[in-house]
Amino acid sequence: MNQTSQPHSGAWVTFTYASFVAAATMVGVGIMFLPLDWWAKGYLAMGVLMLVQTSITMTKTVRDMHEAAKLVNRIEDARTERLLMDTSGKAS
Repeated sequence: MNQTSQPHSGAWVTFTYASFVAAATMVGVGIMFLPLDWWAKGYLAMGVLMLVQTSITMTKTVRDMHEAAKLVNRIEDARTERLLMDTSGKAS
């Protein structure tokens, strides 16, 4: 039941940061060059920022729920193992 997690490589982490920066830059430049008034561009920029913020929040929430479920599963496994050991010890 010993679970080890492998950390991400430095190249993968760099790639994910670079991808995020590139995407944010492209969207920002795209909004800036749209033929719209400043208030419409501001509205779109706020929408993009909210989308990024909620994506991060949702990702963290899903990860936290998964980690909590893993902890609950480990506790349940330990309880079951203890119950089985107690039962097998009494049967002998």
